[in-house]
Amino acid sequence: MPDQLAEFETKIQVVESRPVEAVSSTSIPQDDSVDEFALMVLRGLNDLPRRLDSRFLYDEHGSRIFELICEQPEYYLTRTEAAILAAAAEDITRITGEVTLIELGSGSSTKTQLLLRAYCRRYGSARYAPVDVSKAALEQAERDIAATCSAVRVEALHGTYEEAYPLLETLSPAMVLFLGSTVGNLDAHESAAFWSRISSHLTAGDFCMLGIDINEDPLSLNAAYNDAAGYSQAFTRNIFERMNRELGASLDTSSIIHEARYDPKWRRVEIFARFLEEQELRSRQLGGAFRISAGEHILTEVSRKFRLGQITPYLSTFGLEAQRIFTDGAHRYAVLLLRRS
Repeated sequence: MPDQLAEFETKIQVVESRPVEAVSSTSIPQDDSVDEFALMVLRGLNDLPRRLDSRFLYDEHGSRIFELICEQPEYYLTRTEAAILAAAAEDITRITGEVTLIELGSGSSTKTQLLLRAYCRRYGSARYAPVDVSKAALEQAERDIAATCSAVRVEALHGTYEEAYPLLETLSPAMVLFLGSTVGNLDAHESAAFWSRISSHLTAGDFCMLGIDINEDPLSLNAAYNDAAGYSQAFTRNIFERMNRELGASLDTSSIIHEARYDPKWRRVEIFARFLEEQELRSRQLGGAFRISAGEHILTEVSRKFRLGQITPYLSTFGLEAQRIFTDGAHRYAVLLLRRS
C-alpha cells in the first residue's frame, strides 16, 4: 500500500513539525497520535516478518496494565530497581548536586519519588520533568508527588521522549532518567540513534541515570514475562484492542495469545502475539485489509539484557562516562550513573 503509506507519512511530518513545550500535566494536550498509530500498523503489517512498534503498547489502557505487571511477584525488575534507588539515593544527590530530573517514559513515577525525596532532603526542593505518552499516568503522578513531596516542582510533558530532546539543554544542570530497562526495547540502530540524540542535547557536566537488566537466567526471565496472573497476555492483547478502538479493526482478541521467550544467543526476551485462528484486519482508516493466518506470530516487543563490561564502553563512545554503578545482591539489575563529558 505505498500510496496509503505516503499519505500517512505526510500527516505525521506535519504533526512532528509543531513546537513542543513543557507544560503542567493539568493542562496537557489531548493525545493526537491516531494517525501515527495507523501508520505504524500499516508499516508493521507490511513487514516480513510482521512486527509492531512497542511504544504503542503504552496507551492509557496499556499503561495501567503495565503497572499491574510491575506488581507481580515474577516481575523482579521494578522492585529490584526501586531497592537500588532507595539505597543509593543519598549518594546520587551528593554526586550530581542540585539538578533538574527529566524522566523519559516516566509512567507512575513511583520509583522516582525515592530520588525526589532525597533531593528535597539535601537541597530543600526539587524540579522534575516527567515525559510520558500516557496523560492519565502523568496526572496521577503529579497528584501523588504533590501529596508526598510538596517541595517538588513538576513540569510534565505529554508526548514521546523523542519530543523532549530539545528541552534537555534548557533545563541544564540536569539529570536524564531512563529507568525500568526500557533501553532494552531498542534494537541496535534505535539504541545508537537514541544515545546520539541524548548526548548531543546534554550539556557537559550533566548526568544520565540508566536502569538495565543484567539477568541472564532463562527460568526467571521467562517467568517475569509470562506472569501467572495473565497481565502480560492482557498487555500484548491491548495493542490489538487499541486497533479495534481507534481504527475500527473488529479483531477477535480472545483468539490472540501472548508468547514470550528468552533467546540466550541474542540475550533478549522476544514477545509475540500468536493468532489461534485466521483473521482479517479490515479498517477504512488503513485503506484496506490484512489477512493474518492461524498460527502466525507478530512481534510486539523485545527486551534486551546487558553485560556491564560491554554497555559501559559502548556508552562512553557517546561521551557518557560511568561515575557509579549500583547493583543488587543477586547481580540481576544495575543502575548506572553517567556523566556527559
